[in-house]
Amino acid sequence: MVDTHQTFVIVGGGLAGAKAAETLRAEGFTGRVILICDERDHPYERPPLSKGYLLGKEERDSVFVHEPAFYAQARIELHLGQPAVHLDPAARTVRLGDGTLIAYDKLLLATGAEPRRLDVPGTGLAGVHHLRRLAHAERLRGVLASLGRENGHLVIAGAGWIGLEVAAAARSYGAEVTIIEPEPTPLHGILGPELGALFTDLHAEHGVRFHFGARLTEIVGQDGMVVSVRTDDGEEHPAHDVLAAIGAAPRTALAEQAGLDVVDRADGGGIAVDAALRTSDPFIHAAGDVAAADHPLLDTRLRVEHWANALNGGPAAARAMLGQDISYDRVPYFFSDQYDLGMEYSGYAPPGSYDQVVCRGDVGKREFIAFWLREGRVLAGMNVNVWDVAGDVQQLIRSGTPLDPEKLADPTVPLTSLLP
Repeated sequence: MVDTHQTFVIVGGGLAGAKAAETLRAEGFTGRVILICDERDHPYERPPLSKGYLLGKEERDSVFVHEPAFYAQARIELHLGQPAVHLDPAARTVRLGDGTLIAYDKLLLATGAEPRRLDVPGTGLAGVHHLRRLAHAERLRGVLASLGRENGHLVIAGAGWIGLEVAAAARSYGAEVTIIEPEPTPLHGILGPELGALFTDLHAEHGVRFHFGARLTEIVGQDGMVVSVRTDDGEEHPAHDVLAAIGAAPRTALAEQAGLDVVDRADGGGIAVDAALRTSDPFIHAAGDVAAADHPLLDTRLRVEHWANALNGGPAAARAMLGQDISYDRVPYFFSDQYDLGMEYSGYAPPGSYDQVVCRGDVGKREFIAFWLREGRVLAGMNVNVWDVAGDVQQLIRSGTPLDPEKLADPTVPLTSLLP
C-alpha cells in the first residue's frame, strides 16, 4: 500500500529517472513515486539508438529499462507525453503541460540533454537529422537502409562518439559517408591527437571520408530535399541526408526558471549539485546528463553524458533523497562499438591535464590499453578489444599512486600487481 503522506517526484523519463524510481521502491520507500516524461514511450536506454538498434541487430522492445507492467507493479505513477513546464520550489509544486499541478516533498531533476542544432542555412530541409530519442533512431534506421540500397550519401557534422557510431552503422548498410570535423582528428577533445588518429584509420579502412579542419556552413537543397553541403573552406560535398552530431546541451530550462544554481556553458553547463547530487535547493536533487556534480575523487565539478552515469547516478540520488549519506564518486565510464572495434574508457583526462600517454599491447592490431598520466598517476585508461580490465583500470585511477610507465606498458606485468 502506498503512503500518501509523502510524494517523491522525478522529472525525466530516461535511464536515470527510471532507475531512481526503481531504487526508491527497492530501498523501502512507501510514499507516492511519480515519474514525469515528455516522451510517450516508457523509459528507455540510449546506447542502442546509435549501436545495436540502429544497426538492425536489436528489436525495439530491447531498449526499454523495464517492462511496461513493472511500473504498475511497483506503484510508480507515470505521466508519459507530459512535459514539466514550471517548477515552484517555494510551493514545492511542478506544473505539467496539460495544467496538472503536482506537489512534492522531494524532487529529482533527470531532464537529460538535447542535441545541439546546426546554426546554418538549410536546416529546415527534409533529410536533416539528429539522434537523441527513440523516434530519431527509428527514422534514421530507415534512412540508412534506404541510402544503402540507393548508394546514397550521408554527411555527418561532427566526429564525436555519436557521429562515429552512426558512420559505422551507415557503412554497414552500404551508404556513402563523409564526416566534417573542425578538429584535426576524431574525438580530439577526449582522446587527444595521440589516439584520435586511430579512429581516422579505422573508419577510412571502411570507406568513410573525413574532411578535417572545416565547419559545415550551409546545407544546399532542391525541391525541399538535401543535395549537398558546403564548408567554410569553400568545399562542397554531395549529400542526400545530413546528421548533426555536434554534441548535446543539458536541459536546464526548468532549473533556471526555478532559480536553481546552474553552471555556465563554457564550464560544461548543467545543474550544479554537490557530492550527494543535491541542488542549491535542499529538497531538489539532479542526476544523469543534466547534473554537474562536485566529484570527490577527481576534485572538480564534472558533468558526464554517458550511460553509466545515468545508471548509477539515478539510484545514488534516490538514496540521497531518502536521507542516506551519499558521496557520488564513480569513476566516469563509457563504451563504444564501431565495426570490429570495441572499447571502454574510464576516468577523466581533458586536454592539458596529462603529460604522457602510455600504451600496453599492440596498437597496430587495435588490441591494447592506453593510459593518460600526469606525473605517473593514471588519470584515464581506454581498453580497446581487451576485456575484463576496466575494473583494474578504475582501481589504478582511484589509487592516485605514481607508477613506473615502463611497467604500465609491459603486458607481462599484471595490472593488479601495480595496485597499492
